[in-house]
Amino acid sequence: MNRCILRMFLATALLVPACLLPATVRADGISGVQPLHREFSAALASLPAQSHQLLESESIERFLTALDGHSPDWAAVYGQGHHDPGHDERLFSLNRERDANRTGNGALQWVVAFAWLGELSRFDEEEGGFRVALGPKFTRTSWGAVRFKHEDLPATLIALAGDETAHLRTRLQQGERIDIEVLMAGRLIEEESLVYDFSHEVEGQGIIMPVVRVDAVAFLLRENPTSRP
Repeated sequence: MNRCILRMFLATALLVPACLLPATVRADGISGVQPLHREFSAALASLPAQSHQLLESESIERFLTALDGHSPDWAAVYGQGHHDPGHDERLFSLNRERDANRTGNGALQWVVAFAWLGELSRFDEEEGGFRVALGPKFTRTSWGAVRFKHEDLPATLIALAGDETAHLRTRLQQGERIDIEVLMAGRLIEEESLVYDFSHEVEGQGIIMPVVRVDAVAFLLRENPTSRP
């Protein structure tokens, strides 16, 4: 990954607005129209059976260790911060060296499952389900903050609620916010599998972004916390 491409990638990946973004353009590949599950086990069962669940900090840390061995020396890379003349070069070198060392690593072929945050939006009469607004989820780990980046996700996401449809429509019409979890599964994109960067909001905080080509998606209503392990 050359320096120009890396900077463009980092700039694009970190332009995350504070509000959740509704998806509007349909992409090729998997269908974004999926059932809205109430139980975590049911949502997980709809993903590939061999998926490694990267939903909690401990499992994410094990995955990062399998890929890169140990976390970066963030303080050394950060230096005096974004305005440090050597900051960009050190960050670029970190990504380049780790990309090279990761070549051929078996964990690159793992099917991984991760989560983003979602919210039911307006009801889509044509599809018979609810549009899903999507926003990133940051997980704090001993490596830094981890935010998965999805590729090839269908841009139009519709949650089918079945018998719950009328009830959920009424709640939305009354102005209630209905949160869901969007589970995704896929493999890392080898040429840009992990991207290391720093937060622009928290001084010196390292951010790791695994880049996953999505092959499956599932929706989980976030109103039954006991269904999660």
